[in-house]
Amino acid sequence: MRKLFGRALGGLMAIMLPGLAMAADIDGSSLSVLWGVPFAGILLSIALMPLLTPIFWHHHFGKVAAGWALAFLVPFAITFGAGAAGQSLVHALVAEYIPFVILLTALFTVAGGIFIRGNLHGSPGLNTSILAIGAVLASFMGTTGASMLLIRPLIRANDNRTHVAHVVVFFIFIVSNAGGSLTPLGDPPLFLGFLKGVDFFWTVRYIFPETLFLVGSLLAFFYVLDSWYYRRSGELLRTDPTPDSRSIGFDGKVNFVLLGAVVGLVLLSGMWKPGVVFDIAGTEVGLPGIVRDVGLIIVTLVSLKLTPKKVHEDNQFGWGPMQEVAKLFAGIFLTIIPVIAMLKAGVNGPFGAVVSAVTRADGSPDPLMYFWATGVLSSFLDNAPTYLVFFNTAGGDPAVLMTTLAPTLAAISAGAVFMGANTYIGNAPNLMVKAIAEDRGVKMPSFFGYMVWSCGILVPLFVVMSWIWFRT
Repeated sequence: MRKLFGRALGGLMAIMLPGLAMAADIDGSSLSVLWGVPFAGILLSIALMPLLTPIFWHHHFGKVAAGWALAFLVPFAITFGAGAAGQSLVHALVAEYIPFVILLTALFTVAGGIFIRGNLHGSPGLNTSILAIGAVLASFMGTTGASMLLIRPLIRANDNRTHVAHVVVFFIFIVSNAGGSLTPLGDPPLFLGFLKGVDFFWTVRYIFPETLFLVGSLLAFFYVLDSWYYRRSGELLRTDPTPDSRSIGFDGKVNFVLLGAVVGLVLLSGMWKPGVVFDIAGTEVGLPGIVRDVGLIIVTLVSLKLTPKKVHEDNQFGWGPMQEVAKLFAGIFLTIIPVIAMLKAGVNGPFGAVVSAVTRADGSPDPLMYFWATGVLSSFLDNAPTYLVFFNTAGGDPAVLMTTLAPTLAAISAGAVFMGANTYIGNAPNLMVKAIAEDRGVKMPSFFGYMVWSCGILVPLFVVMSWIWFRT
């Protein structure tokens, strides 16, 4: 599949490269909503094909993603010219997708190189404690790092229980999403805000109450639900494949140092401003970003080199989850290009109604509508570019957004991070956790089955948050 997609992509690049320098930005106001069909197609494929054709999807999801990507790129190149299509392709790859995958790969590798030795009993109290710890860690080592570190020991602690899917679902809610809302290290949307000039500690000052309410409510509800499952007759299996142990320890400790290096590289890329910029086929790439990405690749290779083989074996470490995320998000990042362009066109674009909905009659932004518009789109689009679209829609001036329009920026930040939990594709760690759980034998809900959980539990909490914090 990689060879097929690579050849097709290489052929397109060969055709497009001569005109890249002359390409202009996509004018979203001139696009038809039909250009969003490939994006809708890949979303529907992720949602329906695992249900309708699970064997085909398991073996060919990469080809399906590549097919939808080409379904956008080829007609776009024919209609608007190789230059415009090529520039959009290069920008999506160089400025967004490649850094995204490099960071995820580094966190996946480093966290996968840490084995939490021993096994505890998956009681409601222990499970709730692990989720709470993960929520705290997520803001400091990223939702991906915290998810990859804790999902395996959590599944192992519950491998003697009949019902485990709800544990993983709440793990996605809390650790893979809500917990990453307090610093730019936690979630990609906040990191983009940090790169745009938002103060590092701004989010912890302005959305801490919302985060505390959401995480606290989810932990309380989970404890009640998990206690009910735990007390059901026949819940515990007779044989525990990984018996409980008294001592807990860590193998692969060198990866804690490497995790610190990942955090340092991410911080460096946001705080170091040398003013050195390289133009790659119309896309500007700053020196800090290059240093960060090269550093993260080195960290990944060092982790693979220094981590004992037994640690990876004990962790059942494999590249399957990372490959699934990389392939599916390659298709998503490419097919989302016209959708984001149409959103950026504002009131003059096909999605002008969405932009108009977040603005009051007097022209001032409506935090309540920003919260829901950012959140709903973040549920189905990648939450990072969605955050950026509404950040710019609200003016794009970090100094104003952090002060005069602080309620609006808080609404955008909360909507992007919290509602990324509404679907499997709202945030990259969601799919990774799902893939790891299924690899360990946990029968996870389907795409729509997961949305039943999120709509039944998260959405009512978002309504309460709207009434308390975003009605200003």
